[in-house]
Amino acid sequence: MSHLALNIDMKSLPVLVAGGGRVAERKIRTLMESGADVSVVAPEVTAGIAALEESGAISLRKRCYESRDMEDIFLVVAATNDGEVNQRIAADARQRRILAVVTDRPEKGNCSFPAMLRRGNLEIGVSTQGKCPAFASEIRDLIATVINEEYGMMLERLAAEREKLLTEGTPSTYNSAFLRSRSGEIMSEFMNNKERVS
Repeated sequence: MSHLALNIDMKSLPVLVAGGGRVAERKIRTLMESGADVSVVAPEVTAGIAALEESGAISLRKRCYESRDMEDIFLVVAATNDGEVNQRIAADARQRRILAVVTDRPEKGNCSFPAMLRRGNLEIGVSTQGKCPAFASEIRDLIATVINEEYGMMLERLAAEREKLLTEGTPSTYNSAFLRSRSGEIMSEFMNNKERVS
């Protein structure tokens, strides 16, 4: 099955994480980084999740998942240690047309978290469409050996030049061609500097 690779602005969107273990905590932290409004439902939680709730970063209901927890939710992450509960969450999400990530059986959900490589504002996501998340992480780590922090700096320079062109009202065709050319020049400049240092 083919998936749509899509970046979503999650700022303030309501997300439910069902589960309170280490996997749930990792997903919660990822969601918080995106600016999502995270609520958690779980009878027991890690010390890390408890600390997040205590600081007011998330809301927490200390009980088992109930279907009514899906009210006004954009995305749900089923991360309990009970496969049957996770599948029930996925079924509830399907019925309500809510995006659902199922951590133990990705194929039961309708979306998944890619393995992310971040270099400043440059983001590269690697996905196996839920078939083997560990392999996605291996590929991400391989890419990380080639795409270093300098690429994030290159992006900042190109973004500044693009913003200047847009402010000046330069036609988009010229804009695109110019930025492609500058991208190559800036990359060559970084590579030459790297060779001189080494």
